[in-house]
Amino acid sequence: MNESTGHPLVEFRDVHKRFGSLVVLDGINLKIASGESIVIIGASGSGKSVLLKHIVGLLKPDEGEVWFDGQRIDTMGERQLMEIRKQCGFLFQMGALFDSLTVGENIGFPIQEHTHKSAAEVRRIVAQRLAMVGLPGIEGKMPAELSGGQRKRVALARAIALEPRIILYDEPTTGLDPIRADVINELILKLHRELHTTSVTVTHDMNSAFKVAQRIVMLHEGKLIVDAAPHEIQNIQDPIVRRFVLGEADERELAALQ
Repeated sequence: MNESTGHPLVEFRDVHKRFGSLVVLDGINLKIASGESIVIIGASGSGKSVLLKHIVGLLKPDEGEVWFDGQRIDTMGERQLMEIRKQCGFLFQMGALFDSLTVGENIGFPIQEHTHKSAAEVRRIVAQRLAMVGLPGIEGKMPAELSGGQRKRVALARAIALEPRIILYDEPTTGLDPIRADVINELILKLHRELHTTSVTVTHDMNSAFKVAQRIVMLHEGKLIVDAAPHEIQNIQDPIVRRFVLGEADERELAALQ
C-alpha cells in the first residue's frame, strides 16, 4: 500500500469489459500496491493486455471502476488522463518505436512532449536512460539498425524517460531468444530496484514470471483465478493453473489434433 495515503496505487473494482459478444474481463477485483512487482499470466486472449490498457485509460470498463493513486480514472476526460499517463511507462509488445526517428529522438520524444526541459537537458536524460538499459552511446542509430533485443531495450529506455511511478510491460520477452529474454528480465529487476517503481508485467513466459514477480495473478475466461506468491503458484493443484505453469495441453486439445 501507499504508506502516506493508505490506498493501493492501482485498483480494479468489479471491472467488466466485452468486445461484441466476447467477454474479456468478467468482474475483476485487483489491488496493486506502490512499489510492488506483479505479473499477470494467462492464455492468449485471456484479457491480460486489456487489463493493462485500463490502467492508463486506453480502454474503459463497461462496468466497474478503475482507480490510480486514489483517483477514479475511468470517468476522466483525456486532459486529466494525460496527467495520469505521465506517471506510467508502457513497454508495448512490439516496442512501437518511431522508425523515422533516431534512438535519441525516440527516447527524447516524451520528454519534449510533456516537459519544458532544454535540449541539453533532454540529451543528458536520453544518455542516462540508454546507460541504464546497457546501450550507451547509440543515440544516432536508427531502429532498423538494431537487433530485436536492442529495440526492446531502447523502447524500455523511452518508457522510463519521464521517471514513471509505474512501468507496464506487455509481453516484454516475446520474439526474443532465451538469452535476450533473460537480459530483459534482469532489466525489469534492475529498474524496479533502482527506480523504486511499481512493475506490472503481462506474460505467458513462466521463466520470466517466476524471475521478476513478487506476486502472480492469473486470468482465465475473464476471471482472476489465482493471486499468490511465485513459490505458491508451483504448488497449486488446480488443473487449469498446473497445465499453464507446466506448459501442458489438455486431453481435449490433444484430441483435436488426431
